[in-house]
Parts: sequence; C-alpha cells; structure tokens
Amino acid sequence: MSTHQYILTGAALPSEREHPRLLYVTYAHYSREWRSQIHSDTCSEMFFITGGNGAFLIREGRFPVAINDLVVVDPGVPHTETSQNGSPMEYVVLGLEGLEAAPGGKGHALLHLFAEDAVSSCLRTLIQESRECSLVRQYIDNHFKENLSLDQLAELAHVNKYYLAHAFRREFDTSPISYLISRRIRESRFLLAETDHSLSQIAQILGFSSLSYFSQSFRRLEGISPMEYRKRNR
Repeated sequence: MSTHQYILTGAALPSEREHPRLLYVTYAHYSREWRSQIHSDTCSEMFFITGGNGAFLIREGRFPVAINDLVVVDPGVPHTETSQNGSPMEYVVLGLEGLEAAPGGKGHALLHLFAEDAVSSCLRTLIQESRECSLVRQYIDNHFKENLSLDQLAELAHVNKYYLAHAFRREFDTSPISYLISRRIRESRFLLAETDHSLSQIAQILGFSSLSYFSQSFRRLEGISPMEYRKRNR
C-alpha cells in the first residue's frame, strides 16, 4: 500500500503541498446486491471508473460517468453511485485524508485519465490483483475438497506462486493455503454436527492428508478438538 500511496500523491499533487494519507483502497463491481444509498464520509474519496457506465449523485446534482473517469468527493458531501442497466459499472475507490477540497468548493471534481498516467497504471494493477485473488478464492470455495497446492492455484490465475501468495494475503489477510484449510474446517463443523461420519471419514472427505492433520488444523482454528466440538453441538 505504501508504494501505491507514493505514486498517488506524486501524481496528483504538487510536491510543495502536504501529501494526503491513503486510508483504504476498495474495488467494487455492480451486482444485484448493490445498494445505492446517499451517504457521506469523513475523508475524501477518489473513484476511478474501470468498467461499464453509471452516474454519481452528489448533493442535488447528477452526472454520468464512464470508464477512465475520476470522481473526487470531499469529506462530508452526500453522494452515491448508480450503475447503468446493461453496462455494469466497476470502480476502485481510494479513501484519502488530507486531500484539499475540489476546485470551486462544489464537493467534487470530474477528471479524465489516460492509460499512461501513473494513477491509472497503479489502479489497474490493484484491479488485476483483486481479480486474480477473487478467482483463486472462488476456485477454492468450489474445490476445497480436492488436493490443491499453491502451484496449482498460481497456474489457474496465470501468475507466479510467490506473487499470488503476496497479493492474496494483501487482499484477504491470509494465504491461499490457509484460506483452503479454513474453508475445509468450516465445512467440517457441519459434518461433525449433522452427520455420523467418523473423524477419519470427515478428514478424507475434506481432502486432509491424515486424521492427525485434520485434528491439528481444527484445534488451531476452533480452539477445541473435533470430538469436543461434536459433543457440544449434538
């Protein structure tokens, strides 16, 4: 994050000004669960539109946005985003502290960025990492009972395994293999509580190499043994 923060401040502000502080970076893609509610934030937000079309509602104004547009919303300014039907909008939003108010004091500025811009390049890198990590996580969710390795997951995402491990941890605060184990343990809780399968059978069903490995993993994540969990939830 610090690397991206340096690129953003260097690209967006003259060197004599105090650099803003990057608080968060979020990638969003329109879905049926999207809830467009008017709200305001305590920091400035920069929305970089990376796909689709939509509109921003800021105070009483409404204006359309499309790919490569950058919307800057000042702290305390009521706003929301909407997506255009048939062209789902996606964007990266950066929360920034210490960013000056937009010119004219209207609470927003609409800019256009080109592919060679440092900000555009930085954000596209974040988007690509997010997509790769989301693809791997979805694959793990659908195939967690299989014998998966970091090499296999990296091949799936068409990236180096060390790059994947770093990007996945930054995205989800855990490694791909740790996420795989936690997904198996989550499923094991159901099997322990709702079935009569033996511990050995459960370990085999979930892809653990041995009963011992299953038991150790379960105790590490749940704080109790699988058998104790079963007794408590029967």
